[in-house]
Amino acid sequence: MILVVVEHEAGTVDRLSSEALTLGRSLAEMTGGPLHAVAWGTGAAATSGPLGAAGVAVVHDFADPHFAEFAPEALGKALAQLIERDGPAAVIGTGSERGAEILAHAAARLGVPLAANVTEVRPGEPWQVTRQRWGGSLLEEARLDGPIRLLTVAPHAFEPATTGAAAPAAVQAFAPDLTDRDFRVRVTSHVPAQEGVISLADARVVVGGGRGVGSAEGFAQLDELAALLGGTVGVSRVVTSAGWRPHAQQVGQTGTRIAPDLYIACGISGAIQHMVGARSAKAILAINTDRDAPMVTRATYAVIGDLHAVLPAIIAAVRAAR
Repeated sequence: MILVVVEHEAGTVDRLSSEALTLGRSLAEMTGGPLHAVAWGTGAAATSGPLGAAGVAVVHDFADPHFAEFAPEALGKALAQLIERDGPAAVIGTGSERGAEILAHAAARLGVPLAANVTEVRPGEPWQVTRQRWGGSLLEEARLDGPIRLLTVAPHAFEPATTGAAAPAAVQAFAPDLTDRDFRVRVTSHVPAQEGVISLADARVVVGGGRGVGSAEGFAQLDELAALLGGTVGVSRVVTSAGWRPHAQQVGQTGTRIAPDLYIACGISGAIQHMVGARSAKAILAINTDRDAPMVTRATYAVIGDLHAVLPAIIAAVRAAR
């Protein structure tokens, strides 16, 4: 059996979990076992429909009201107990901070190794994995041995996919043995996302700005283009360090990793930390005065010129086309 740890929002499975399910289904087919998932919190049972479409046979619902809020230590302990009971061949977590934290707690309790940021898995004796290291700047070939293999999926290493199956997954409650001490670390409040704003992680188009934008006021053109294209704005680390835009908009190793259909990089040199965050973009359009900038050399398309002259022309062309 292959077990996937699923994150959701009121029953809606998030993208990184869908990516983990793609790997999970592949491994279940290769090993000849069923695909199971584990979920928790409000709406966990409602994931049975989309998870069934992803090939999941059974959803294990952590039946504890405390899990209405995220509690990593308690979730890690609950996951370890489920693993000990069912003995899956592999347990797959998402590439999110939360997914990595839960799997780390479970691995520590079980005394087994954890392979993080995996991009490929080859079952055998032992299992072979390829994983990202140093923020994605290199790939490592490693062996993952032991009766139970724990791993997390590198963000955007797999495309979300469904099987088209109509039957929802069966839901089975699992009541872990927990104490109040296990919930000593937990989320106590939420800051709601701004309404009408597309998140970087979900955007199909991202208009990115770097040092070349010149000032906080210079982002007005990027905001306008992003709105026209139904996308959102992302920035490099130097922009957030200068206080021009909030950290929530940062793309990169210490920011958000994006996977848009199109990334328009304006005045961004393309440091390795930033490229780690943008490497899953399907196409990159670089606008830069430096034709030798790393971003330009890695781009699908490039415009060599001043972004303050190029962007108004692009905006005018988009408006005219509409």
